[in-house]
Amino acid sequence: MCPSGTAASYSDTAPAFRQAFEALDADHDGKISRDDLRKFYSKDADEDAIRSMIAVADLNRNGFVEYEEFERVLSSGRRRSTGIMEEVFKTMDKDGDGRLSHADLKSYMHFAGLSISDEEVEAMIRFGGGDESDGVSYEGLLKILSVDNVY
Repeated sequence: MCPSGTAASYSDTAPAFRQAFEALDADHDGKISRDDLRKFYSKDADEDAIRSMIAVADLNRNGFVEYEEFERVLSSGRRRSTGIMEEVFKTMDKDGDGRLSHADLKSYMHFAGLSISDEEVEAMIRFGGGDESDGVSYEGLLKILSVDNVY
């Protein structure tokens, strides 16, 4: 909260995003790579999770997450925007069954202009706590996007 009693603005979160980005950028080259994430997660590194994190945030598909991409992903997932995320989920859930299937995720990623492999979609679903036959729930999508870990 700001002193005025209103909610903090997006710009209030920017320093925290920068600090988080710098903590993840282990080699300090200005971009987050798979190696950076492996170092950050050390012995607990899960290759599927790492692949998912990069796939979701790497908007220009160069294999790295630059600060602008990192900030965009985190700022779109602030808890105050949860209603928007629910609408995004409903848009992605083509058959309205409350689950995002492999086809739903792949279709939406292509619609958003992001090329993604079947293996990356499968990794996202597993990271979100789902499986290939059942897909992923809304909570799973939030986990994929790390929305529930922003604050």
